[in-house]
Amino acid sequence: MGSATASTTGANHGVTNQLCSWVHGLTLADIPQDIQTRAKYLILDGLGCAIVGAHLPWTENATNTVLTMESPGHCPIWGYNKKVGPLPAALLNSTQIQSFELDDWHSLAPLHSNAIILPALLAAASQARAGGKSTTGASFLLSTIIGYETGPRVGLCLYGSDMLSRGWHSGVVFGHAAAATSVGKLLELSSDSLEDAVGIACTQACGLMSAQFSSDAKRMQHGFASRNGLFGALMAAGGYSGIKRVFEEPYGGFLTMFSQGSEQDPPYLEQELVKGLGEIWQLESIRVKPYASMAATHCSIDTVAALQKEYPDKLRDRATITKIVFEMSEPAYKHGGWKPQRPLTATGAQMSCAYVAAVQMVDGQVLPQQFRADQLDRDVIWELVEKTECVQNDMFTEIFSQRATIVFRDGSEISKTLKAPKGVDPTLSNEEIVDKYRSLTKGLISDGRQKAIEDAVLGLEKLQDISQLEALLVDLTLSPFR
Repeated sequence: MGSATASTTGANHGVTNQLCSWVHGLTLADIPQDIQTRAKYLILDGLGCAIVGAHLPWTENATNTVLTMESPGHCPIWGYNKKVGPLPAALLNSTQIQSFELDDWHSLAPLHSNAIILPALLAAASQARAGGKSTTGASFLLSTIIGYETGPRVGLCLYGSDMLSRGWHSGVVFGHAAAATSVGKLLELSSDSLEDAVGIACTQACGLMSAQFSSDAKRMQHGFASRNGLFGALMAAGGYSGIKRVFEEPYGGFLTMFSQGSEQDPPYLEQELVKGLGEIWQLESIRVKPYASMAATHCSIDTVAALQKEYPDKLRDRATITKIVFEMSEPAYKHGGWKPQRPLTATGAQMSCAYVAAVQMVDGQVLPQQFRADQLDRDVIWELVEKTECVQNDMFTEIFSQRATIVFRDGSEISKTLKAPKGVDPTLSNEEIVDKYRSLTKGLISDGRQKAIEDAVLGLEKLQDISQLEALLVDLTLSPFR
């Protein structure tokens, strides 16, 4: 494997240096073909989510507001036919990908990788092109895979979903380093400069999970990581120094500070940052969503769907339901088990197990159309929400396991337990990702443009210049709410 394994990256140095040395030395030839292939399908899913999200009301609000602050630049805002500087471009394009809870997530260390990595990389490539340097599709693919590997490793150092349980928006915390390493690789930074980039990025990391209850800011927070990681790499490329040994530094270091308040023993696991580099591919734990809601709600949806299939007549008469109970793990309960209050924003609705389960029961699907403003205050949904209780059950040690129990007026009850939802087990296949991309973007862009994006992404390593792909993203797109 050559430079693709951690054993060749300076075992006498700390984990930050080891990671950056591995990033610097990695080549596309070091990466197994199946990993490269899966990465291209993940990229396609991310860009499809951006097309869906570009002209949602909150995305348009963010874009129009940021445009009042920013001068024209070289980097496209996808779907708007406008260009700004690299930092606002990364922020806004990330907001598009994360705008509707349709995008990817990592099952062990929760973060939305595409919303962090793709906007930062494409903004960096556009900025470099303005300076006369082109970026090949192969370089873009390699840099994306590096981001896919880095973010989850940071998360595993902090016990992954434990960060969610403690109230951090985990992906935003984990994602700064992912953007910095991926852009740093694209810019061909040395290992020392990569460490500077990571240090500059990580000192900006934050993200509060209270954003989930109603705020538009929830849609933008991964964009902070994308923008700040890009900023760190661009500053390091200019010779600006950052924090060295930022992960392992005992005083004020990333892991020391973000493990404060943890009840884990030890409070962090710094070796997870470099464990199995080039052998264990975190990309394989990136999941693709079949539903337009937060990942911890998906087992709520699937347990209800399974009961609907098994007991269609019983569930058709919803007026006879007296109580609905969802039992779930601690992380799922803290993230999605809260009791929603009417009225609710689309953000809050998509983050609530009780709400999305009611949507599944009434509509038989949980897709973008269910979260239009005129759909959020339906009596038929809220009657079911009021009957629903989510409880933490410590027997569910698997984060996504849930049991749904529905009680009826005659005293009878039905129940379904699932270990994991669709998208986790089984994962969405490459073919299912293509189907998702095609179905969600149909009518939002022309059929020809849709196919051209798909062909460009799935043939990414053959592109002479990544601008061939980004040119397909620039023109106006339509809103699924139109």
